[in-house]
Amino acid sequence: MIKGTTSSGFKFEIDEKQLKNYEFVELISEVDENELLMPKILKMLLGDQVKALKDHVRDEDGIVPIEKMVQEIKDIFGNTQVKN
Repeated sequence: MIKGTTSSGFKFEIDEKQLKNYEFVELISEVDENELLMPKILKMLLGDQVKALKDHVRDEDGIVPIEKMVQEIKDIFGNTQVKN
């Protein structure tokens, strides 16, 4: 299990097997051409933690800002263990 914390303080856990899942790799390879795959990638990577991540970045109006989600995703993928 890979554990990490984003720069904003969101704690996450990722099952290492998911990073070796061919279907996950397929989605990652296609995301540059179709950014709408990102929610599916996050669901595969974080599972039920996606809701907690959205709640973590949600603003006072109840909106989940795209910019904040993108930063969190970058932090998660920037984790040394996830990157490798």
